[in-house]
Amino acid sequence: MMAHCVFPVNALPTPSPCFHSKVGKQWPQGFALSVRPTNPKRLSSACKVRATLGASDKSIGIPNQWYNVIADLPVKPPPPLHPKTYEPIKPDDLSPLFPDELIRQEIASDRFIDIPDEVLDVYKLWRPTPLIRAKRLEKLLDTPARIYYKYEGVSPAGSHKPNSAVPQAWYNLQAGVKNVVTETGAGQWGSALAFACSIFGLGCEVWQVRASYDSKPYRRLMMQTWGAKVHPSPSMITEAGRRMLQEDPSSPGSLGIAISEAVEVAAKNADTKYCLGSVLNHVLLHQSVIGEECIKQMEAIGETPDVIIGCTGGGSNFAGLSFPFLREKLNKKINPVIRAVEPAACPSLTKGIYTYDYGDTAGMTPLMKMHTLGHDFVPDPIHAGGLRYHGMAPLISHVFDLGLMEAIAIPQTECFQGAIQFARSEGLIPAPEPTHAIAATIREAIRCREAGEAKVILTAMCGHGHFDLPAYEKYLQGNMVDLSFSEDKMKASLANIPQVIT
Repeated sequence: MMAHCVFPVNALPTPSPCFHSKVGKQWPQGFALSVRPTNPKRLSSACKVRATLGASDKSIGIPNQWYNVIADLPVKPPPPLHPKTYEPIKPDDLSPLFPDELIRQEIASDRFIDIPDEVLDVYKLWRPTPLIRAKRLEKLLDTPARIYYKYEGVSPAGSHKPNSAVPQAWYNLQAGVKNVVTETGAGQWGSALAFACSIFGLGCEVWQVRASYDSKPYRRLMMQTWGAKVHPSPSMITEAGRRMLQEDPSSPGSLGIAISEAVEVAAKNADTKYCLGSVLNHVLLHQSVIGEECIKQMEAIGETPDVIIGCTGGGSNFAGLSFPFLREKLNKKINPVIRAVEPAACPSLTKGIYTYDYGDTAGMTPLMKMHTLGHDFVPDPIHAGGLRYHGMAPLISHVFDLGLMEAIAIPQTECFQGAIQFARSEGLIPAPEPTHAIAATIREAIRCREAGEAKVILTAMCGHGHFDLPAYEKYLQGNMVDLSFSEDKMKASLANIPQVIT
């Protein structure tokens, strides 16, 4: 289902036959990153705040470097492939979409990469974010477990997404880019990028998945307040959108479709680049500030997590919290269970297959080896719009394939039940996405109660749900249902993915 390619056709070599065995080739090493000597303990002296734990008076600062898990993995991840030739992507192939510095970060093998001072200056608006012990939830569940959550909802956009939106906007500004385009599901990424672009004076255009565009009008207004143009996806503006509406005029959209539309616009306009809110290596890199801070916060109170839990759609929040802890696990300093939680209606890790597939619906992006339900799989419109993606971040997929983490899927009614328990005990109303992590945390806490185990559970609370109250209304009124996952629909979608022999 590939109608367009982001790379100029006349620059492409003759396509290879349908089956290929090119995957063993390594990424080119043409780009070198300028980094300070590796030192994960370096912290900014500015904006020191107490870990919100009550048990500690020690200060925690903002990390000066992002962490790249690739440097510590026992097996390096497979490279992305060109969508026409199936050859490993070269840095120049990505230049129609991204500025050079983000391409360098995408292919980097350096363990730590410096955070620019200009980015740190914006991070200081909300970072470090609090690590909070959920004592009231523990009491409600009558569990001996100690539950901590890292709360990213204090950012201007209300989620973890500005951790990557700010550096992406800044690097585009440094490259002389005038406008950026992107997709968004629930609107958390779109609002984060709109915020970042308003800070740096860039134009911003967003394609929001139709189901969320209609159900979350205040996120759309948030983006518009920060100056972004927002379109429902699929739209009549792009060829990819028009084609999808011809096939299904009432399409609820998906992140894969919205990505196709944004990529198409970026590829056709020289002054425009594309920004992605999850999935890619450089996005997961930026999000590592979450886990780097959290390690210091837990050290400050003498705690070590036994279980680390986060929700997964594309995987940025989960990776941001867990990858720095995975480094410590690989170095045999700690040994936590690392558990991803995904929607039962869109279970790429637990039901999908690990293979090369497009990152978008129209087949315009590079092929990435990931757990996928098929690039033209359109998930049912669950309320966690940010998790409605057909694939999983290649790095998370690789870590999962190596057996370094586990994954479960939970239906949305159980997630909202957990969210109500959390809100009524801890006071914070979670976004629909982290309700999956909360539900899994409650499951683990109940197991601890039944087994009499005093485990330390660390969970990712990636954003607040102030603009998601219609979903809570449906749950409270008894109108929420668990949407089905169709094995037949997945099989039909998987039949359309490219056949690449590794």
